Amino acid sequence: MARLNPYCLSIEITRMFQQGNAIFALPKVEAWLQDRQQDPADYEILFHEEIAPPSSPDPMVIRIELVRRDGQPVDPWLQEEVNLQS
Repeated sequence: MARLNPYCLSIEITRMFQQGNAIFALPKVEAWLQDRQQDPADYEILFHEEIAPPSSPDPMVIRIELVRRDGQPVDPWLQEEVNLQS
């Protein structure tokens, strides 16, 4: 079994949802954005439950979607980084 990276945001968020602690997911993503010098107030943060890939030990994963409130596109590197699984 692969080792989990405890600093991987998407895995932490998935675990929060599995354990019934989804209420803490939004502040966690907002703190993650602040760590990357982004203003969380500029983004709408959406969570999508999806079936996990076959290689995953979990039956489902949470995909995080960032949408800018001003209508501008989200930087692709930021959207990719927020859902990084390793």
